[in-house]
Amino acid sequence: MSKLAQKSGLVWLWLSLLLLVIDFASKTLVVNTMTYQESINLLPVFSITYVHNYGAAYSFLSDAGGWQRWFLSGIAIAISALLVWWLKRLPATNKVLCGAYALVLAGAIGNLYDRIAYGYVIDFIHVFYKDSHFPVFNIADCAICIGAALLLFDAFTGESPKEHKA
Repeated sequence: MSKLAQKSGLVWLWLSLLLLVIDFASKTLVVNTMTYQESINLLPVFSITYVHNYGAAYSFLSDAGGWQRWFLSGIAIAISALLVWWLKRLPATNKVLCGAYALVLAGAIGNLYDRIAYGYVIDFIHVFYKDSHFPVFNIADCAICIGAALLLFDAFTGESPKEHKA
């Protein structure tokens, strides 16, 4: 049996840590070099636009009066704990599922940090076409979306998860 097969999915936390560093660094760069709501066009369909998101995805609950900060933080904490527990139970060789969990975990913690520290999430990636605008997002949001896509991919094509025998 290989050494990787003997390890739990917790070895995939390196991916979460890497994405957390990238997310934090990119948000810090935006905050330190741009003014709030400033936009820098880079391509005809892409710009860096510094905004605050007080809600969840697509600004859901953004005007709820403040309670959503703690509600969404609680959900992020619960999901993060669950993802770590699932990673511990999976063998490290289950690459798609472990990678998906690590990506979603990084995104959840990245946005959780912003919510607790500032009361909002720092977003800056702005994709648009003419007058159609996709909501502004960040690296943590990208990690969550890619992780969710991997979860769907695994649900349709992957092997059933086997628990890691510790």
